[in-house]
Amino acid sequence: MSKRNKFNKWILGGTGALLAVLAATGRAADNTEALLDALVKKGILTAKEAKDIQAENTANITPLPATKWKISDSIKSIGLFGDARFRYEYRGTDNPKGAGLSSGDTYYRERFRYALRFGIKGDLFDDWSYGVRVETSANPRSPWVTFADDTGKANSGGVSGGTPSDKTSDFLNVGQVFLNWHPASWYEMTVGRMPNPLYITPMVWDSDINPEGAFEKAKYSVGNVDLFADFGQFDYQNVNPAQHNPSSDAFILAWQLGANVNIAKDMAFKTAPVLYNYTGRGANAGVNTTFVGQGSATGANPNTAALNQNGVNDLLVLEVPVEFTFPVNAPGLGALEGRLFGDFGYNLQGDDRARAAFGANPGAFSTSSAVTGQNKAYQIGFGIGNRGPVYGPTQGLVYGSTSKKGTWETRFYWQHVEQYALDVNLIDSDFFEGRANLEGFYGSLAYSITDAVIGTVRYGHADRINSNLGTGGNNLDLPQINPIRNYNVVQFDLTWRF
Repeated sequence: MSKRNKFNKWILGGTGALLAVLAATGRAADNTEALLDALVKKGILTAKEAKDIQAENTANITPLPATKWKISDSIKSIGLFGDARFRYEYRGTDNPKGAGLSSGDTYYRERFRYALRFGIKGDLFDDWSYGVRVETSANPRSPWVTFADDTGKANSGGVSGGTPSDKTSDFLNVGQVFLNWHPASWYEMTVGRMPNPLYITPMVWDSDINPEGAFEKAKYSVGNVDLFADFGQFDYQNVNPAQHNPSSDAFILAWQLGANVNIAKDMAFKTAPVLYNYTGRGANAGVNTTFVGQGSATGANPNTAALNQNGVNDLLVLEVPVEFTFPVNAPGLGALEGRLFGDFGYNLQGDDRARAAFGANPGAFSTSSAVTGQNKAYQIGFGIGNRGPVYGPTQGLVYGSTSKKGTWETRFYWQHVEQYALDVNLIDSDFFEGRANLEGFYGSLAYSITDAVIGTVRYGHADRINSNLGTGGNNLDLPQINPIRNYNVVQFDLTWRF
């Protein structure tokens, strides 16, 4: 056999094998003709040989089986997202009286917990996107479920308690469901139950809260400055069935203007003042009642509706979050990113809120008149971690929003929230217990063990700011204590992101 014939047989065999691989990957129809044309033009194959190969390849192609999973033609892309988290937690506070304890005793909860969140998100055609997520727990400020806390059936003594097979507390709820429309690069709007779209911190908004309603965003860049304007109309409480029209709903309206100044490579300054005002009535037994936020005069049974409810009267809150990011080059640690961050809040109607609280229940106070001037809240902190991940007030390894094997992040802050400064229904329920009239520090350290698994440790400590006032607010974790004093929380988390 001539060398040319041997060479041609080798080319023909190799070409057939390559086309078989393409067929197996489902791309033969798109690539066969182009490949054969190129070989003919190079003189490697004759037109007849190319035709014979194409005929043989077509005869040998086995069509891929049709999938049983059907997706609507309106969906452009779809992706799974979520996380599963496991936690050991300790929370404790000195208890003045009540809750079955004597004065000076410590009231605490120690528990193992888990949280599951998973959903789908992606793009639709014609400038739309979507997201749906379900999560454990019906608590809006926490997806966590405690191991073995199931109620089960009452035993012979009338005490409810779960068994190892009980699942009465393990259920899923809709955490997010939203549509986003972005017809232009400078504008978008979202409707539904959405991840918080505002630039805010946990001092004002718990990172687990997904507001419901509508949101609009406009943005524009001038040189190295990125400007944006955010507008939120969030339905706060729907009165049903006592009222049957939207005008009776309570709404929180957010008006935010912000700027991100790119000072240099990996260095930027960002701030975005936002004003919150409230409209509508809400339920008479809920947010429409006057906020008092006090423990009782004796300390007994302090967490009653008359003394520590969730009223949103006299709230016109200005919030000013800021952050400054900069590169850090540490020998032996590689390229790092540092962050100085903070937040300032001020209730423009705080003194009116104080006077209304005192007038609603003067017997709950340790003073003879309303305690005004308790209108401010602030947070100041520092964070550092490996460069690359997206960091922010509620983004980063310590919040489980990103992970990459071998990366780490740590952050610390001091926080001070006076009694009438903020909406106690929104503030973070971990640090510090979703309460006002508390100040203290928070620290966390997170390390990405693998590309999907993160280990995190957190610690927080807080004390009362004004000893004449209670610690207003309501949280299911320590529900019976007001005031909170000498508060401590410890958390060890293991997070699997997917």
